[in-house]
Amino acid sequence: MSIPWKLAACIDAGVYDSKEEIIELCKYANIDALETNWRYTENREKKDIEGIGDNFRKQGIELYSFHLPFTQEDDISCFYETKRKEAIKRLVPSMEQASALGAKALVLHPTTNHFDVSVEGFDKYFCQMGKSLDELIKVAEKLDLIICLENMLPGSGERFGSKIEHFLTFKREFACKNLGFCFDTGHAFITYGQDGLIKFFEAIKENIRIFHIQDNSGDRDLHIQPGRGLIDWKVFFRKISEIEISFPLTVEAVPFAHSEKSRYSNDAWKDMFEQVSTLVEKVMNL
Repeated sequence: MSIPWKLAACIDAGVYDSKEEIIELCKYANIDALETNWRYTENREKKDIEGIGDNFRKQGIELYSFHLPFTQEDDISCFYETKRKEAIKRLVPSMEQASALGAKALVLHPTTNHFDVSVEGFDKYFCQMGKSLDELIKVAEKLDLIICLENMLPGSGERFGSKIEHFLTFKREFACKNLGFCFDTGHAFITYGQDGLIKFFEAIKENIRIFHIQDNSGDRDLHIQPGRGLIDWKVFFRKISEIEISFPLTVEAVPFAHSEKSRYSNDAWKDMFEQVSTLVEKVMNL
């Protein structure tokens, strides 16, 4: 019996000379889904972007999720209105490019700063993000996309978007078909530990439209492949098997191997995905 979910890779387009090289890698490593990002589409015309998406799909590679930019300049919760509005102006073209590529769901950080929300004020963040989402959700509706807010690392104290209660508020106040959540296992594990990771998942599971599965030591955001860190994947995989998942689970990690200028060999990628698939098979008793 095969594993119950398709697995997607995060492959940095910036270290490859062409998209054809990435396709070749995916075919060799038996990777049949990718989470793309703005580096796949920036500075390209719509027709070219559509062609890139078509080429991937013709090779059997699904492009379900797309990570929107998340630099300090892309903060949808920025307290400075000028900066917040500038962020929206940058994000909307990325959304349009994601749509042209053929993506269905977008990863969006609730904030890109790391300040303590208990000091700065949750309501301030929430108000600013609300203004931004009012605009971005309208764009998502037009493009038939789902914006997925990602749970964040703790940061310097309690970071906006890092806590269960934050996401319960998001779920209550922004509920609509074009807004969902991206659940990052590594971020939740650092914030709460193993029991809290499961508790976080349970609190928002009906709204999850993207999974970032990655492992770590519990104190650093290492983004290593599942099984190389301290997360109990037996508990996690069995728990998420209780819900219906029709989209790929994104392995947001690179191979645990040597690289040359951040480029890993095709064999390294193949080994990682075989190891992750074997881990799922083992814990699910397949």
